[in-house]
Amino acid sequence: MADTNGAPPSTVASQRVADHLREQILSGKLPPGTRIIQDELAEELNTSRIPVREGLRILQSRGLVTMRANQGAWVTQMDMRECGLNYQIRERLEPLLLAESAPRLSENDIAELAGIQDRIERTDDVEAFLVLDRQLHWASYRHHRAEGLASIVARLWDTTQHYRRAFTRLTWTPRRWIIDSEHRLLIEALHDRDHNSAQRILELHIRRTRIELDRHPEVFQVR
Repeated sequence: MADTNGAPPSTVASQRVADHLREQILSGKLPPGTRIIQDELAEELNTSRIPVREGLRILQSRGLVTMRANQGAWVTQMDMRECGLNYQIRERLEPLLLAESAPRLSENDIAELAGIQDRIERTDDVEAFLVLDRQLHWASYRHHRAEGLASIVARLWDTTQHYRRAFTRLTWTPRRWIIDSEHRLLIEALHDRDHNSAQRILELHIRRTRIELDRHPEVFQVR
């Protein structure tokens, strides 16, 4: 039997497990290095171990979970070098994703970006900032026609989320004006249809974060 969308129940249950765990990981409720007890998760979600295992495999393919034979599953943990490499890849790929989308951004799209940035500037909450920052960048990518590229970029965002949160909490006050200025420059370049400058601003925006992360090894210490 399938659900109303045609997916078999086992697939639906596995995706539900994956979605639940992803939210827990990205929200910081399950930090890197946390062991995931499959029996406890199955009981929590009122399901069997089979969709739990399949859900874990989905998240393993996205880099959020590490599974070890005969040992179990853990939330994936990165060291400084691995995180820095992810940011270097972002520096190269995200401007390409922006280039795919930017020519099709409408005036309403750009006005939406400015509105999100207004909300960023009004918040003093790190968690709200992380949500809004993600909304802003992905709204600028929304008209891409490069699903494979977007999937890679989304994985890079997800796997570095914990370290971005820790870094933002550590440097929130002194860095705010820099982030706001870079966002405004990006939006202005998109508004002016100066797509080359927009790509360059985005590249430098990501690079600056990577360089500053290198100055804070405490972000990568196991807690």
